[in-house]
Amino acid sequence: MTRPRGWSAALRRSSLVLAALSSLFFAAGPVAAAGLVLQLDLEGALGVATAEYIIDGLDQARERDASLVIIRMDTPGGLVEPMRDIIQAILASPVPVVTYVYPNGARADSAGTYILLASHVAAMAPTTHLGAASPVALGGGSPPPEEPAPRRGDEPERGEDEAPDDHADEAPQPGTAMERKIMNDAVAYIRGLAERHGRNADWAERAVRDAATLTAEAALAENVIDLIAADRDELLRAIHGREVRLDTGHTTLDTENVVVEQVEPSWRIKFLSTIASPEIALLLGVIGLYGLLLEAYNPGAIVPGVVGVICLLLAGYALQIIPVNFAGLGLILVGLALIVAEAFVPSFGALGLGGLAAFIFGAIMMFDTGVPGFGISVTFVVVFAVAVGLSMLLVMSYVVKLHRRGAVSGVGSIVGGIGTAMEDFAGEGRVWLEGEAWRAVSDVPVQKNEEVVVRRLEGLTLHVEPVRREDRTETQFQT
Repeated sequence: MTRPRGWSAALRRSSLVLAALSSLFFAAGPVAAAGLVLQLDLEGALGVATAEYIIDGLDQARERDASLVIIRMDTPGGLVEPMRDIIQAILASPVPVVTYVYPNGARADSAGTYILLASHVAAMAPTTHLGAASPVALGGGSPPPEEPAPRRGDEPERGEDEAPDDHADEAPQPGTAMERKIMNDAVAYIRGLAERHGRNADWAERAVRDAATLTAEAALAENVIDLIAADRDELLRAIHGREVRLDTGHTTLDTENVVVEQVEPSWRIKFLSTIASPEIALLLGVIGLYGLLLEAYNPGAIVPGVVGVICLLLAGYALQIIPVNFAGLGLILVGLALIVAEAFVPSFGALGLGGLAAFIFGAIMMFDTGVPGFGISVTFVVVFAVAVGLSMLLVMSYVVKLHRRGAVSGVGSIVGGIGTAMEDFAGEGRVWLEGEAWRAVSDVPVQKNEEVVVRRLEGLTLHVEPVRREDRTETQFQT
């Protein structure tokens, strides 16, 4: 069987076209994936919610086969455990991570310095700075600075018969054993991060021991960071073709024609970030106490109790994820108790003022732990304490007035109440009381429209007698 003339040539041309289309089709997937860059924003104090956001972003980059992750940083520092979680995620990430201190005037202090040194590429914008990475204990304050070794002229004199001390030239270690342990652990950790990427480990140690800081230009000159970039576009151009070290081996960055996608935190992380604030935690705690107090003095209201329990649970969660001094929390509770007592005890303001003072000092102490980013404004505390004190006094005064007024419904409100006779009667008749007609009994004659006072209630029968002057006075006083 013979083929038509030109069949072979047409077949070859069709094969070439199909091969070209197939190569373009199969190449389109890897190119699109390789061109994806995810950007995460690390702003403000570093806490549990921030760490969850960064770690989720790194997981998303791995799942979507992104070529790069940019962490834009501007932080005063934060908690140690969330920082270590972020660093572990960066070191284990199969996607290169670039930490970029931006915009101008931003900082990477304390925990931010650790994260910057742990990243595969460390970059900063002009007029930014990093450093001050000394560890801070949750109880407040930081390990004491190292003291210089004593000079030879300062040694105590020895007697002629005393043997020389072989360890006399060794300087005593400052601080307690726990403080030295924390300091040495932090030094070893940050040196390891710097050495992993060939950065200046000696300066990293000074950032921990001496709280040293550097501007972006000085950090680049001392080999603490890799580059300075004025904006994100310049950053992407500068790192194109750079070789970085991952756990899986070395890789070369390709940042030409990439698509940068901003990763926003989920509603859950935003909510956790909001309540993990000293001001919000304090506000939730006070609202919770108010709610339970109102529910206790008005049983069955339900709404104050439900709101109070929810707010107290949220405040308890917030106090678990932010550093708290519990002595300050105790002072806050004492202050609220004194303010409540002011409404019941005639102390002429002494209890109230003492409660306000205890509340103010307690709020300042509770969040004065020295951890960067988790302090509280003194102005906010004073204004809030005055508002809480005044509102608490008003509420307690109203509650006391209700208790002194007596019952407003039920038997307690009927006995002693004043009604109006609906007819003339001596013995049994009808009385109008509280918008209803009642069966009444009187031992003395009662005329129609005459006011009567209820002496007792038996079943649904009122025992009444005509109103006297003292009955009217007593009723007006109770009202």
